Amino acid sequence: MSKYTPMMEQYLGIKADYKDAFLFFRLGDFYEMFFDDAVVAARELEITLTKRDAANDDPIPMCGVPYHAAANYIKNLIEKGYKVAICEQVEDPKQAKGVVRREVVQLITPGTVMESNMLSEKENNYIASLSYFKDGSYVIVYNDLSTGENRIALVSNGWDAVIHELYNQPIKEIVISSKMPPDLQQQLRDKLNVTLSYQDEISFNGEYRSLVDDINDERLVKAFSRLLNYVQHTQKRSLDHLQPAKIIELKQFLKLDMYSKRNLELTETIIKKGKHGSLLWVLDQTVTSMGSRLLKKWIERPLLNKKQIEERLDVVDAFYNGFMERDALREGLKSVYDLERLAGRIAFGNVNGRDLIQLKQSLAKIPDLLSILNQFGSKQIDKVVKEIHSPNQLVELLANSLVENPPISIKDGSLIKDGYNETLDKYRDASRNGKQWIKELELQEKQETKIKSLKIGYNRVFGYYIEVTKANLHLLPEGRYERKQTLTNAERYVTPELKEKEQLILEAEEKSVELEYELFLTIRDQLKAYIPDLQRLAEVVSKIDVLQSFATVSESNNYKRPSFVKDNLSIKNGRHPVVEQVMKNGEFVPNDIFMDKDSDVLLITGPNMSGKSTYMRQLALTVLMGQIGCFVPCEDAALTIFDQIFTRIGAADDLVSGQSTFMVEMLEANHAISNATKNSLILLDEIGRGTSTYDGMALAQAIVEYIHNHIHAKTLFSTHYHELTTLDQSLARLKNIHVRAEEYEGNVVFLHQIKEGAADESYGIHVAKLAELPEKLINRASSILHDFETKDEKKNEVHEDSANQLSFFAEEVPSTRTKTVDRTHESIIVELKKINLFDMTPLDAMNELSRLQKKLRK
Repeated sequence: MSKYTPMMEQYLGIKADYKDAFLFFRLGDFYEMFFDDAVVAARELEITLTKRDAANDDPIPMCGVPYHAAANYIKNLIEKGYKVAICEQVEDPKQAKGVVRREVVQLITPGTVMESNMLSEKENNYIASLSYFKDGSYVIVYNDLSTGENRIALVSNGWDAVIHELYNQPIKEIVISSKMPPDLQQQLRDKLNVTLSYQDEISFNGEYRSLVDDINDERLVKAFSRLLNYVQHTQKRSLDHLQPAKIIELKQFLKLDMYSKRNLELTETIIKKGKHGSLLWVLDQTVTSMGSRLLKKWIERPLLNKKQIEERLDVVDAFYNGFMERDALREGLKSVYDLERLAGRIAFGNVNGRDLIQLKQSLAKIPDLLSILNQFGSKQIDKVVKEIHSPNQLVELLANSLVENPPISIKDGSLIKDGYNETLDKYRDASRNGKQWIKELELQEKQETKIKSLKIGYNRVFGYYIEVTKANLHLLPEGRYERKQTLTNAERYVTPELKEKEQLILEAEEKSVELEYELFLTIRDQLKAYIPDLQRLAEVVSKIDVLQSFATVSESNNYKRPSFVKDNLSIKNGRHPVVEQVMKNGEFVPNDIFMDKDSDVLLITGPNMSGKSTYMRQLALTVLMGQIGCFVPCEDAALTIFDQIFTRIGAADDLVSGQSTFMVEMLEANHAISNATKNSLILLDEIGRGTSTYDGMALAQAIVEYIHNHIHAKTLFSTHYHELTTLDQSLARLKNIHVRAEEYEGNVVFLHQIKEGAADESYGIHVAKLAELPEKLINRASSILHDFETKDEKKNEVHEDSANQLSFFAEEVPSTRTKTVDRTHESIIVELKKINLFDMTPLDAMNELSRLQKKLRK
């Protein structure tokens, strides 16, 4: 015999199928949770944990949330990465025999939310699936359920490439095979901070086969079916808004690894993890939420195709020069709501009357937008205009059917216009006439009884009634009034005529509300046929919005249209697009950047806080802005189209992975060196500072030489190792530049100007002074520095360094002219001269240096 009631048995049976989700079990006006669900939910939601069957020896933990307020509780759980299964009564309790039948009607997960209060207007909400195939390839499928977007990417260059690709998208959930190795699953959780879900069935459901009609690669089809099957299983409703899957040709876009996206702060800042202070923050002058989402996508995937870049720039140019028309365009776009997500809600069945009025208003604005766009007189804009097709029949349907200010609920009536449906008009007429009859009856009763305070009222419990104060009861005629309710100071009555009219009125109102709901559902179903048109329109409007945003921000911030050339790169008075916005007007110091085939590598020296990192970042951001089709912050720019950008800027321990600052630095440097091509841009900042001086200098020099001699990528390399500035004598395409700083009355003045040649000092103590370290400490540091410099001057100044020797070894390895060297030192010198750093990787150089050091110490 079971120790649980039939209702709890039902709960446990349903919960068994949703072990990884909170089961919101509907009981009356509450969603209840039991057992471990209740314990965890009570903690996460900060609600009271109670007990069911508290009198028993083994009571069941229990907590609940009100049905009408469940949305916010669900939102909180989803934002924390949990899943919520909504279990509803699917049987009329009056018809039920025993326990009312219940079923899960929807599984809400971080990647499948559809409610607007759970979505960010300006960011896609992607769920992804990851599939591995025996040929070593991975297939990633992206879906935004709120917009219906589907994208597929084939990754053939290993697991690390998969991680970098997934990191660059706003993914909330990843669907994988339950057989994926646990260590890889843990990497997905740690590196991407996502919810993992499982779907092993990848046979294709024929209902949505048309979504992959244009895809011939069976791997892509199977991978898509994994995600589709999961979405169908969780949502249990129409997915008519899903768009045909499009293949992401990764080779068509500039590659940004996870390090570069983070270091360059493209869409969020490193420290605060917010939009403010990022490149997206500067460039986002979009008017619509659709445009804002598209802008973020463009920033994450810059173009490689020069023709496509120039086409975008042509439209931006036209918008830039048409200030008055652009202002009118921006004003018009303010009336366009989120067509993408409105289309999704229509298909999903959670659209309401106000949503459809927003849709009508948006579509009604399209002719005005077309008129404005035609005023620019641009061939490229004319091409965009030809892509705009507004479904006028849909506008007409909405205009004729819905009232202008419908309620939020679609089940309480007051949605449909008079004249739209003849039967509805009859019900309304009966209801309105009946209420007029009630008013006339009230007036008549007052006159006949001479009771001025008499009134006819209504409530849902007792219906219509005649209310008379107790002081006036003696005025009522006998036999005609039937007592219905007694109040403290009054009595309520009904009459046969009032009862009859009440039945007619309430019946008309009830039927009217039911019919309105049915009519609304019919209208919603009719709108599904227009979903593809709405999605195409949304795509074009989004593109227009992003390009006008580029023009607006370019005009406001004095950006210039770049040109594109091969090999060379020239920027006159370039500026950092973000830093100049957070500084006071006129404070930012612009600088030139010039690189050609004779200066592939720029070695940057200068003190801390002088602007080396800013200079490096502004080059990367300028390149990226140009390749997404935006004007750039400078007086003039001739840019090279880069295939990849690699950055090693800033330093931090990766505590999750158990890696030190130096290890993180080496991993990021290795990633750049291993994947860069001659068409890449590499930015390396202070490489080697995480270890001992000699180790760090050895690695720094070896990395510079390796990039110069083997990769030939355009590289900016900043360093405090002044010994490296002699490399320009041995590396033909390396050029020294420095950030200018001057000493004035014992203080350092940063001029933030880039000049040719190497810096003469590091000004480290001056920087410490600016940080307001104690004066005694500063004085002691100055004294120690003086002692070091004095000792250096007394050392032998004659060195016989060749191109493949590290100059700093001269301090520890005596000159070969010295007569006192022992045999051990002589042998090490011979070994050093034989080493060819050009043929060594950074790791090999570090290992060789360690071996020689150990030999010296014996």
